[in-house]
Amino acid sequence: MIPFHLNDEWNLISRTIVPVVSQSAIAPGAGSQSGIGDVVQSFFLSPQKPTDSGLIWGVGPVLLLPTDTNKLLGAEKWGAGPTAVLLWQNHGWTYGALANHIWSFAGQSDRPEVNSTFLQPFLAYTTKDAWTYTLNTESTYDWTHRQWSVPINGMVSKLVKFGNQPVSLGGGVRYWAASPDSGAHGWGLRAVVTLLFPK
Repeated sequence: MIPFHLNDEWNLISRTIVPVVSQSAIAPGAGSQSGIGDVVQSFFLSPQKPTDSGLIWGVGPVLLLPTDTNKLLGAEKWGAGPTAVLLWQNHGWTYGALANHIWSFAGQSDRPEVNSTFLQPFLAYTTKDAWTYTLNTESTYDWTHRQWSVPINGMVSKLVKFGNQPVSLGGGVRYWAASPDSGAHGWGLRAVVTLLFPK
């Protein structure tokens, strides 16, 4: 996440998700794939200061970029739509939600259209020595196939510095509460690296 100072009242915040994927047997005869999936790029216009109630918010566009290194790791589509985030912070607690909706508008004609809603409610607690404990979901509803994917994540992360660059390193477990027949099921592990650029 990278904030850009626009003026005394507004910031533009860039949020880039680059998935690194390793998967196997997602369909009969599909074999295994490893590589980069589709990048999801969001921009949030956000006030410099929280509201009187402590609310921090941002709205803007989200873009789906077909950067997959293997056709089974991405949608092979260009997409766009709106995104928004709401959150509050109080005594170490952070809670709120992020949402977006993406429609495809170009890409491989033989691949299904993208028409999906993403919902990420979250609850996190950060200690004074920069450990963060997080519970969230990263739920997606596929309007084309009318299917939910609902992973529930429990994560632990630590803020560290490499030189002057702050980085959040985290890991945890994921349980799939709902998923398509061809999707992931049961328990899994997750690792996350987040580069931070505070102002």
